Formats: sequence, C-alpha cells, structure tokens
Amino acid sequence: MDTEEQNIENNNKILSVEDLNIDILPIIYDIIKSVEKDNHHDNTAKTRDSQDCSQKVLELQKRLDQARAEIRMLPGIDYSKDQQLNHLEALKTQLRLKQELLQKYRYMYPFETQKS
Repeated sequence: MDTEEQNIENNNKILSVEDLNIDILPIIYDIIKSVEKDNHHDNTAKTRDSQDCSQKVLELQKRLDQARAEIRMLPGIDYSKDQQLNHLEALKTQLRLKQELLQKYRYMYPFETQKS
C-alpha cells in the first residue's frame, strides 16, 4: 500500500481521545535533564550536549505537530462551542424521551401468544 492510500485510510478512520498519541512528557524531561548537566568544563562535551538538546527539541516539535494533526482529526472539533452545546442538549432531550417511552412500555401487558 502506498503512502497516499495510507493517508486516505488514516483520514477515514475515526479517532477518539483514547487513540491520541500525545506522549511529550518524557521528551520534555530529557530536555530539562540535558540542560541541567554540568559538563561545561570541556568545550567538546558542551557542544555535544548542546547538539543533543537541539535534537530533542526538534523531536518535541515533531511530536507536538503530530498531536495537533491528530487533534484536528477528532470528530466534532470543527464545531463551535455553541454548536456542540446545542447538539448535546438535543441528545439529552432524545435520551429523556427514550427513557420515558421505555418506562411507559415496560409495564404494559405483553402480547398474547397463540398456543399451537
């Protein structure tokens, strides 16, 4: 499967919040840890640590961009807050009506079954 087909397949897949891969804390921890190192006596070690830190920052940026792209694919993200609240209210009304119908028909007599 080529990359274009994979992109179409990924766009058609519905994501949920649990499916999001937003794991940035370990990278942030590594960046902070590398900044706090005390290897500043040697210039080559200082340069190497600086390059490592830059690489980790680039990785963090890549993860953040990936998270933004995944969040944009969540269903309902394109609706405004008011639209979402109106939709939620409509769903609550539907739920209440269905619960009332269930209560109404729960205690009705069952249909008579014919004995053969």
